[in-house]
Amino acid sequence: MENKFRMYNTLTREVETVIPNEDGKIKMYTCGPTVYHFAHIGNLRSYIMEDVLEKSLRFIGYDVKRVMNITDVGHLSSDADTGEDKMLKGAKREHKTVMEVAKFYTDAFFSDCAKLNIKRPDVVEPATNCIAEFIHMIEVLLEKGYAYQAGGNVYFDTSKLDDYFVFSSAVEKEQLQVGVRDDVEEDTNKRNKNDFVLWFTKSKFEDQALKWDSPWGVGYPGWHIECSCISMKHLGEYMDIHCGGVDNIFPHHTNEIAQSESYLGHKWCNYWFHVHHLNDKSGKMSKSKGDFLTVSLLEEKGYNPIVYRLFCLQSHYRKPLEFSYEVLDNMTAAYDKLVKRIAELKDEGEVDKEAYALYRGRFEDALCNDVNTAMAITVVYDLLKADINDKTKLALIGDLDYVLSLDLLKAAKELKDNAGAGADDELVSFIQEKIAERAEAKKAKDFARADAIRDELLAKGVAIKDTREGVVWELV
Repeated sequence: MENKFRMYNTLTREVETVIPNEDGKIKMYTCGPTVYHFAHIGNLRSYIMEDVLEKSLRFIGYDVKRVMNITDVGHLSSDADTGEDKMLKGAKREHKTVMEVAKFYTDAFFSDCAKLNIKRPDVVEPATNCIAEFIHMIEVLLEKGYAYQAGGNVYFDTSKLDDYFVFSSAVEKEQLQVGVRDDVEEDTNKRNKNDFVLWFTKSKFEDQALKWDSPWGVGYPGWHIECSCISMKHLGEYMDIHCGGVDNIFPHHTNEIAQSESYLGHKWCNYWFHVHHLNDKSGKMSKSKGDFLTVSLLEEKGYNPIVYRLFCLQSHYRKPLEFSYEVLDNMTAAYDKLVKRIAELKDEGEVDKEAYALYRGRFEDALCNDVNTAMAITVVYDLLKADINDKTKLALIGDLDYVLSLDLLKAAKELKDNAGAGADDELVSFIQEKIAERAEAKKAKDFARADAIRDELLAKGVAIKDTREGVVWELV
């Protein structure tokens, strides 16, 4: 098939045409959550945009297979192998076993995803399912001389690589220095500062809940190994697109590339898709701040989670996005107005195939332009204003909303059903006749007659309002 999809590749720092390893098929991997707590809406911004990426690729005709891991072991509170195990931290906090915590927060994560219309990936694999694969990869890395044992642990030797800092030496080295300034405890077992743990045995957590036998003693895997193994298990030796948040670039994705390509002996993944942070007034959202924003909290405050999805889509995924309730209020008003306009469309006539193809093509162009969701939404607004029949507009909105996933037709139907509640067919017919009659009066500049019709409707308990999108009515 024609390869016309273009996106920014963090590896080359350029917008490139995506050319898959196998024509017409995309193998895609998403770094999943560490399931020790609820996902905050900043985490979920990444999953929304990765969902849009997957649906965009499917929309333009690719056969996509998407895999996601669930981190239920081995992720320490610093991404650089130091601090406390996040899963153990969650278990202590809630007086539960690690597996109970993992199950609860995995379910909570996918519940949040469902509320945001994020499609579940084709394969979801917990790290604890793949201990045998981790051990095998580490054995091969030791055999090839890319890993070493020290102090009971197994480490990856970054000095064996020509360029460990594959994404951008300056950026990654700077981030490494930030870690040093934060007084990260030094691991004296490491030969080089950048080396990372593949397998822990001499754990500093004597009460580590999850441990397995290995050739190097009882222990558990490092965090970075899981994505390499899980992706290869389900996608093979060649991957097309790897996704994550910008905070995954270093050290997590840098380490994934180091161990994967050393193990395989060839290039592993061609394209890297990274979503920027969601900030609030005080900076990047994170769980370490104490109270943090979740989908459930938005719902408690009366917000529709889909409005948060729209908020994310109105911005480009490569720009930091600032959250505030004021912005979400504005977005709610915009969403309600959009749904109201769609609710007024009449499902009559035939689809105009030429107009349909034109607007679908414009929508595809927006998606193929580095997943430009703001431009894609503009296509929907342009379509609603266009001089084409309502049947065509409804057909297009149903089609385009596969990618946007904003429940546009569903919400419009609910609005129509609720607006019509209490109004029988005879009254609805009367209202529509009067609105048409009033339009004719206004066209003829007979404003007195137009006002009289408005008053006549009001006397029957029907308020009408002129909007840019047309006349809307409601029972009062």
